[in-house]
Amino acid sequence: MVKTVSQLSSPIVLFLAVLIVSLSQEAKALALRFDATAQSFSVPPDSPRWNLQGQARATEYQGRKCLLLKNGVAALNDFEMRDAVIDLDVATPANRAFYGIEFRVADNGANAEGIYLRQQKSGLPDAMQYTPILNTGLNWQIYNGPGFNGAIDIPKDVWFHLRLEVVGAQAKLYVKDTDKPALVMNDLKSGNQTGQVLLNAYAGEVYFSNFEIRTTPDVPWERHLPPMPAGTITKWSLSPSYDALTRNLERPLTSSESDAIHWQDVEAEGPGFVVINRYRESPHPRTLFGNDFYLQRMKPQTGMQVVYAQTSIESDRDQVKRLNIGYSDDVSVFLNGKILYRGRSAQYFRDPEFLGIISPENDTVYLPLKKGNNELMLAVSELGGGWGFICCLEGLT
Repeated sequence: MVKTVSQLSSPIVLFLAVLIVSLSQEAKALALRFDATAQSFSVPPDSPRWNLQGQARATEYQGRKCLLLKNGVAALNDFEMRDAVIDLDVATPANRAFYGIEFRVADNGANAEGIYLRQQKSGLPDAMQYTPILNTGLNWQIYNGPGFNGAIDIPKDVWFHLRLEVVGAQAKLYVKDTDKPALVMNDLKSGNQTGQVLLNAYAGEVYFSNFEIRTTPDVPWERHLPPMPAGTITKWSLSPSYDALTRNLERPLTSSESDAIHWQDVEAEGPGFVVINRYRESPHPRTLFGNDFYLQRMKPQTGMQVVYAQTSIESDRDQVKRLNIGYSDDVSVFLNGKILYRGRSAQYFRDPEFLGIISPENDTVYLPLKKGNNELMLAVSELGGGWGFICCLEGLT
């Protein structure tokens, strides 16, 4: 005869029975909480959950139902992610294509994380790229190198698999091989902890199929900031942005002009960049010299914006110090109200293949410091690819 719990006389047995019931109830409660947050689902190409923008539609390609994007976007409706695994297949017949995934998309697309492939760069060091999108601007000229771009062979006109794993402030991209990541992103830069997901193809004819997403439990948010280079000037103040073509960028601000500006204090982030796009909306001018290097590169570029940045340098004596400076895309350097340098480091400007990637080794300016306080001011203009600068001063501790 099977006895009920109430018929069991042993206190130990009774305790175990109650404990089992309690654990069972707790397990059910945990399962309910997990089910409320965890999701795993696929989205067919013809699903109404896709918000299609630009040249985007459901179709078939090489026998598969898929999405076709050509200068278009497919945004996933009614879903926001923090940590998740995204799987999908892609194919493109294009010789030149620029496509990928944006995630944690916020502020109507103004801020996000982006990962994309450059079909025409297959096998080259910038075949794949991670960049944050800040105030509508891509920032690949600022965020470059390990953790941001890398070489990968990208198939053409065949289906291949992409997997994106997002965990806290880190992410991994897998291309074809789901065992070994092709790109490890150690520090996601947008600062967004949640947001939408979208697919994009901003150049070329690109097909997407077998889209699946699985959310995963949130992990602690831990930034992995790289160290500052020696001599990095970290404390700056920024002006509002202005139409660069309405200003004489070879003339320093007068005292009255400077006093009238509402300056915003900012600090450089590792590894030393002041990312203006964090604080100012990015302009999107159509540069002339991208397609006509020899005839158009010296002409005014309509739509270019400028921000002034100022800082102070204390010197114990009159001396000359070397300033290493990287910037995107134009800069004027003023010291104590006098111009010392003006340069342009925009994509395609210095030669037809020039990328305009920022590093402190871009240019060097020698500063004639006086004893006491010195005012260093930059006028930094943007054409595209990331608005920012880095300054490293010889002997600064």
